[in-house]
Amino acid sequence: MTPIEIRLPLDDAQIAKLRAGMTVRLSGPCYTARDAAHKRLTEMLDRGEELPIPLTGQCIYYVGPSPAPEGKPIGAAGPTSSYRMDAYAPRLLSLGLKGMIGKGARTQPVLDAICRERAVYFGAVGGAAALLARHITSSELIAFPDLQSEAIRLLTLDHFPAVVLIDALGNVFPERA
Repeated sequence: MTPIEIRLPLDDAQIAKLRAGMTVRLSGPCYTARDAAHKRLTEMLDRGEELPIPLTGQCIYYVGPSPAPEGKPIGAAGPTSSYRMDAYAPRLLSLGLKGMIGKGARTQPVLDAICRERAVYFGAVGGAAALLARHITSSELIAFPDLQSEAIRLLTLDHFPAVVLIDALGNVFPERA
């Protein structure tokens, strides 16, 4: 099956066409954030502060990339286990986040939020960090530099390979037993 080309940021029309198990190639702007950054974003929301990134239509890649080698925009950039962000994801989805990239299963509250907010969860191949980095053409530090590899960055993806693990209808790939 030929992968579906997806332009980021995401919109409802793109998301409506996606089904669990489809392979995609993502191109365009995508933010990074792991658990420490998610915790800070939530704390900012609790204090009524403006977030350092827009959420509407955006996609967050759960990655803590290694330092960039000379002449490259980023080092190894493989997905981290998504369950680490499950305590924060429903709130961010309710504020307009439309896509997440990671690896592994999600909890029921995240699955429910994906359906309610008409979002999508993409899976990237764990263990392929160096290969995935080849599909990242730029990386810019945006927020929380003290978090080092867990700082929020704005990446530009170019035909980044992924699989739809949870679609907006709540279908899960692979199906749960």
